[in-house]
Amino acid sequence: MIRFRHLAALALCVVIAACQKNDLAEPPVPLGDFALGLNIVVTDKMQKVAISRDATPEAWKQALEKAIQDRFGRYNGPKLYNIGISIDAYALAPPGVPIVLSPKSALGITANIWDDAAQEKLNTEGKQLIVMEKMSGETVIGSGLTRSKQQQMEILSYNAAKAVEGWLLENPEWFGLPPRPGTAAPAPTLLTAPATTLPAVATTTLPATP
Repeated sequence: MIRFRHLAALALCVVIAACQKNDLAEPPVPLGDFALGLNIVVTDKMQKVAISRDATPEAWKQALEKAIQDRFGRYNGPKLYNIGISIDAYALAPPGVPIVLSPKSALGITANIWDDAAQEKLNTEGKQLIVMEKMSGETVIGSGLTRSKQQQMEILSYNAAKAVEGWLLENPEWFGLPPRPGTAAPAPTLLTAPATTLPAVATTTLPATP
């Protein structure tokens, strides 16, 4: 059901994050003791939705891994964190579509993060994010007419990496920082990684003490 809602939201062009101003030449926003460890992108459940150009899983994997490395490789904290991303769905606006449809490109992902040394997952559930190309003079008529498929994928991957960074900044306690003002500071629930599901654990009920 979660994946269905995710795909439906992407098809309806719901924007959760859409930023195209390239800020990689600027100093990164402080993220405590963070340094990038493993950079893992998987595409085994990826789907093409709506009106879209075709793109191979390999091309998407390469584009998003590069965007994650470009953004998070700038951090040089003393502790390694592993980022894992599943590409769930994409739409790349094609050329030759009537202007009235004005198709936009979009990408849906699910992100997770692990403490490398402890081999523990910091988020209890995967963070679902949907990003799109920012509205511009080029995209108002459909970016398929003004941008190549590779350009669309690079922009969406950049936006996805930035959205992941924004998510991490919402959880500073994961990286040895105090919680944001006005928020509680619950300790993150830690799940053993890299398993995606945990085995059932047998429990024993002790007899009551006489």
